[in-house]
Amino acid sequence: MDSAALARRYYAALDEHDYDALEDILSPTFVQHRPDRTFENRDEFIEFMREKRPNPDTSHELESVIAEDGQIAARGCVTEEGTILFEFADIFEIKDGRIDRLETYSR
Repeated sequence: MDSAALARRYYAALDEHDYDALEDILSPTFVQHRPDRTFENRDEFIEFMREKRPNPDTSHELESVIAEDGQIAARGCVTEEGTILFEFADIFEIKDGRIDRLETYSR
């Protein structure tokens, strides 16, 4: 799977609540830094998304995905029932064909 497709699959897995697919595309050492918290590993991230996500019925609408040299930048917004909740920019790092690190910026 190419890098841009990997990023798109990440958002689809979140929106579809497909946590098996999410586990497949995230490395075991996955880390995400975002404005409100940090997830130190894949299991912690997936558990949060599965059980503690404050708005589980949201969708990620991508405006752009740029992939180059094992890094991916994606920009878009998170919506709920057609209403924009916030805009985001994500910077992904890929390791061995999986997402290893994710820096999320939002406004």
